[in-house]
Amino acid sequence: MSCGNHHETDCSDVLNEVWLFLDQECDVTRRAVLERHLNECSPCLEQYGIEEHLKILLARKCGGDHAPDEFKERLRASIRQTVIKHGGVNIKE
Repeated sequence: MSCGNHHETDCSDVLNEVWLFLDQECDVTRRAVLERHLNECSPCLEQYGIEEHLKILLARKCGGDHAPDEFKERLRASIRQTVIKHGGVNIKE
């Protein structure tokens, strides 16, 4: 996805990482880059808002249960492998 405007970070990269941003799972530097892009780009900010509302809804409907740390780590590893396999964004450990 692209809004047609030039940004330091491509829209598709930002949207690929919006869940990392929402969950505060990216480092401070990357978070600042994503936040700057969201402040500049209305289409991405709108999509971010949809994702944020979805996350809130899921948390409310799932009763706030937290997944075990082992499961979260397996899920992160699986997501990393999928992104790498499909040539997605660069992921820093």
